[in-house]
Amino acid sequence: MSDLPKTCLPTWDIAELPEPKPLGLRNLAGFIGPGIVMCGIQIGGGEWLFGPAITAKYGGGLMWIATVAIVCQVFYNVECGRYALYTGEPVFTGFMRTRPGPGFWIGFAMLLSIGTLIPGLSTNAAVLITSMILDRPPTPDDAVLVNTIAYLCLGLVVLPVLVGGKVYNMLQLVMTAKVFTVLGFCLFIGVFFVSWRGWFDVFSGFLKFGNVPVDDGHGSEQVVNAFSHWIEHGEFPVIAMTSIAVLGAFAGYAGGGGLSNSTYSNFVRDKGWGMGSQVGAIASAVGGHNISLSHIGKVFVVNDDNLRKWKGWWKYILADQCFIWMPGCVMGMALPALLSIEFASSSPMFGQDLAYAQSLISADGIRHAPGLADSTRELLWIATLFVGIMVFLPSQMAIVDDFARRWTDIIWSSIPRIRDRFEAHQASRIYYTILACYILWSFISATIFLMFGDAPRLMVLVIANLNNVALGLTSFHVLWINRSFLPPPLRPRWYSQVGIFACGIFYCGMAVLVFCVNILPLITG
Repeated sequence: MSDLPKTCLPTWDIAELPEPKPLGLRNLAGFIGPGIVMCGIQIGGGEWLFGPAITAKYGGGLMWIATVAIVCQVFYNVECGRYALYTGEPVFTGFMRTRPGPGFWIGFAMLLSIGTLIPGLSTNAAVLITSMILDRPPTPDDAVLVNTIAYLCLGLVVLPVLVGGKVYNMLQLVMTAKVFTVLGFCLFIGVFFVSWRGWFDVFSGFLKFGNVPVDDGHGSEQVVNAFSHWIEHGEFPVIAMTSIAVLGAFAGYAGGGGLSNSTYSNFVRDKGWGMGSQVGAIASAVGGHNISLSHIGKVFVVNDDNLRKWKGWWKYILADQCFIWMPGCVMGMALPALLSIEFASSSPMFGQDLAYAQSLISADGIRHAPGLADSTRELLWIATLFVGIMVFLPSQMAIVDDFARRWTDIIWSSIPRIRDRFEAHQASRIYYTILACYILWSFISATIFLMFGDAPRLMVLVIANLNNVALGLTSFHVLWINRSFLPPPLRPRWYSQVGIFACGIFYCGMAVLVFCVNILPLITG
């Protein structure tokens, strides 16, 4: 194909687009994959920490922020999937193809990856494990035990990705188990222990667009609707900025956030959808000797037959995002919030700014909830702690994999010396080298943050707000490569372009707001 665009990497090879199997129950195993893996990865800090934090303080009135965040991310994920379907490459390889070239974009990617260098979720998991050991919430006096367990968790989370043939296969297994365990438990608690008012408050909050926190004049905050306030008073309310970093973190973690969404394109490739089946995948250390990965992606000739196949694969992406990922993320935000609304106020820690509190407050509230038998409270206390661990540790494992996977793909495709020296079956060497370096750095990073008394919460606040910058900026880059490199019949329609552009505006705007309110005053003194 002489009409392929010239880029800053070698031109794609040409291969045949495979025939997609029809969607349906008979092909369930071939269809279930990237969406549920992403959903499992992204039921993490936001859903278990900031969703309950927001609902405990404001009720369900601000859940609409999650609606906007998740819808924006659907457009982002779909466009990442579009690029991978056509080229068999992850979008970060596509970024390397744009001017001024890989050298510039590698440096840019390093800056955007800062948030992934902070191991916040394993530290929060250590808080929950410590609570199970001590049979009570830990205090600052228990910091040595919490920190020791945090280090152990950092070492243990990498073990699953060593086996499974493809690294992706183990991720799919772990994340599927996580989704069903976490959402199943929260649904059980919601159905049998949460009032209908709690259900209505949370789920109606997803549609209360324009609700904002304002100062009530008595030192606390209340939620009002900005549009209703404008109609009644002729002006918009003054938004209370004291919690803007938490709201920014809530938006940053709702759904996915940060560079983790771009990994959807990696999973589309590794699952073998579209041209991903012609490229290969990253092999695991055990059982992956026969799996290879091309250095450069492969594209297909655009003709009537391939356009017909493309439409079949495109249905995979849309169904995966609209029927698995998006509903999973909504339930992943809503169900933990139900626990918070119903039980958080029963905890002695409720309303206090305590170290380690937020990942425990719902579980501690259940333990002190009136109207429950002592045996039921103790059983649900332990179960809620266990489910919290199931939230944090697999997500920390996925963050480790995500970092190693992203940089493996960047190095594997964009550095000429690597393309020349490494055979197709040797990609895992780079992956596991990066993985080892990342774990070593995580120990160093954890040590730095654990010097602060509120380390778990501080870590996740920093990560989430850095995620907003990364997701916002890369939204525009994904739109750029899909408009530039894909043939006209495969490019995003106008509404898809509007959607991913809005994603960039939303997350960049949130990042600027947090910077102006929380960071700029520190700089200017």
